[in-house]
Amino acid sequence: MIAALVVLALLFGSLFLLWWSQERILFQPPRLLKAPPESGRVSYDAVDGQRLTGFMVGDPRSAPGVLLCFHGNADLAVWQLDWARAVERHTRYAVFLAEYRGYMSLDGSPSYSSTKLDARAAYDYLRTVFGVDRTRMAYFGHSLGSGVAAELAEIHPPGALLLQSPFSSAHAMARLIVWPLIVLVWRTISRIHFDTRRVVSELDVPVSVAHGRRDRIVPFRMGVEVYGAAKRKGQLLVVEKAGHNDIADIAGEEYWRWIGAALTPRIDAGTQRKEGMTRD
Repeated sequence: MIAALVVLALLFGSLFLLWWSQERILFQPPRLLKAPPESGRVSYDAVDGQRLTGFMVGDPRSAPGVLLCFHGNADLAVWQLDWARAVERHTRYAVFLAEYRGYMSLDGSPSYSSTKLDARAAYDYLRTVFGVDRTRMAYFGHSLGSGVAAELAEIHPPGALLLQSPFSSAHAMARLIVWPLIVLVWRTISRIHFDTRRVVSELDVPVSVAHGRRDRIVPFRMGVEVYGAAKRKGQLLVVEKAGHNDIADIAGEEYWRWIGAALTPRIDAGTQRKEGMTRD
């Protein structure tokens, strides 16, 4: 009897700990070791009053479009500036790197619900300050950011959705990192409801996916699942020797061709061909 009570106490204790700490596990803001550059940096507010920041590369008024980007859970927008400049150079698209609250020394604590507010704030900023129509926007999300980008696309559909190293759902990721029995009650205790596979299956927007076959953080099969579920398929880039964070470095020019093609989706979805790219 005592042993059974101990087991139950441990089980409920584990459930409570997971419920309490799940967003601390998901969001891992790294330390900002030096002051970010002021060039291209902008500030704006979410609807709940949270002050946010981001970086604009290029001129959204004269560019053919704007790529609104959301980074992964242990990353920073400022660390993506070199990548953003390369995107602008290869595509002429302006690039907006949006930051989450709690990151880059911003106030507030990041959470599943707050990412919705922060993504919407970045979208509204582009619309109101620069007058960018959503048809001239494309969204890009890496890892955690793929879920953020997909959920924004569900509410405000862009011209294209680009997902790099995407996970299929928060529930699927939970099966990889928590005690299997806890997964059975995941929907009850979870506050994190990213479901990218479902979103893209209903989204009338071209969805392009890039994934490294050697990804040890988000399994390669999840990227394939997301692309396979997409209602409108854009470009698929499989990078054989890449992991989670080195797709652009390993793929080289093939990566930039993937982005360029993803940003110029076919207008007539009925004549769309499924296209795949593989980089050794």
